[in-house]
Amino acid sequence: MTLGALTLATVLALTTACSFGPPDPDVAGEPPNLPTPSVSAGPDSAEERAAAVTVLAKGLEVPWGLAFLPDGGALVTERDTARILRVGPGSDAEGLKVTEVQRLSEPEPGGDGGLLGIAVSPKYAQDGTVFVYYSTAKDNRVAKLKLKGKPQPILTGIPRSRNDNGGQLAFGPDGFLYVTTGDGTAGASAQNPKSLGGKILRITTAGKPAPGNPVKDSPVWSSGHRNVQGIAWDAGKKMYASESGQRTNGELNVIQKGKNYGWPKIDGKGSDAKFINPLVSWPIEDSYCSGVATLESMIATACLQGQRLWMVDVTGNGTLLGRPHELLAGEYGRLRGLIAAPDGSLWVTTSNQEEGGEPGPDDDMIIRLVFSGGGAGLS
Repeated sequence: MTLGALTLATVLALTTACSFGPPDPDVAGEPPNLPTPSVSAGPDSAEERAAAVTVLAKGLEVPWGLAFLPDGGALVTERDTARILRVGPGSDAEGLKVTEVQRLSEPEPGGDGGLLGIAVSPKYAQDGTVFVYYSTAKDNRVAKLKLKGKPQPILTGIPRSRNDNGGQLAFGPDGFLYVTTGDGTAGASAQNPKSLGGKILRITTAGKPAPGNPVKDSPVWSSGHRNVQGIAWDAGKKMYASESGQRTNGELNVIQKGKNYGWPKIDGKGSDAKFINPLVSWPIEDSYCSGVATLESMIATACLQGQRLWMVDVTGNGTLLGRPHELLAGEYGRLRGLIAAPDGSLWVTTSNQEEGGEPGPDDDMIIRLVFSGGGAGLS
């Protein structure tokens, strides 16, 4: 066990012995009353960074997408029920208040398909629009809607299969919407420039290819992906993405405009200069990661089969600093959704109410991590 894991275990023992409430309902995004981490570490030492954990919500069913609203509350999708939930900023006796906003009729769940990613418009205060990614009987698609309204598809024809459907949505620092897809065809589409499968796409809010894409009139930003379910940007606007579903390796990649990441020809690191090697790769049994989030110089990814968070520190130019370490290993089962909250904490969801999971009485949950080491919103 790494020192990072030992540190977290100590803090978890403290949180189990005491009662720590959720954030005050009148202060959106404020950290809850958490114990002082047992190890004090500098912000540049991920290996020694301590974390404190609080359960914010429980009793969910395969929560998938996470996106924050301007008031500090979050929208959460449930893959199989096709519900959009609002979590917080108010609280009740159980934690943050969870309310159902609406249940969509368009998604058709099955395998890892259903209602997946969600993104809030950067101009939400003016347009009240959110974007969702979901599976139908014949494809995966992106739609926009006003909450409680009917989804309006803006991008269709993304390959659908039982597994490897991608599904993440996020607005980049450039204001355009990024969409992650799975190859859906065991590799036939990832290297096909005319297919939307096995790609990261970059589009306008109307669903059109964004200006400045590698190929004019194409939404493709990067290719050669097996199944990307997590993307995030650091303070320097560098983009990171998870890669799952490969035969032997899970990956964390630095995404570059127009680059090819090798699937199905490369699984993990390779020697072909045509393809971009991952920043980090792990055996698939220790990874199969989904959500990705950044916090200062740290990149985190939440893993399903690996049942842990992998934490990676990077330099200013995006190269690996030190060695990855793990948190929450085996503590909460399968982990899927991951997002950096406005207050500098991380929210992570469990995914135990699905095939391969072993749900406990409180599953599925949303968990909040507060890290030591200074910085905005940190313990």
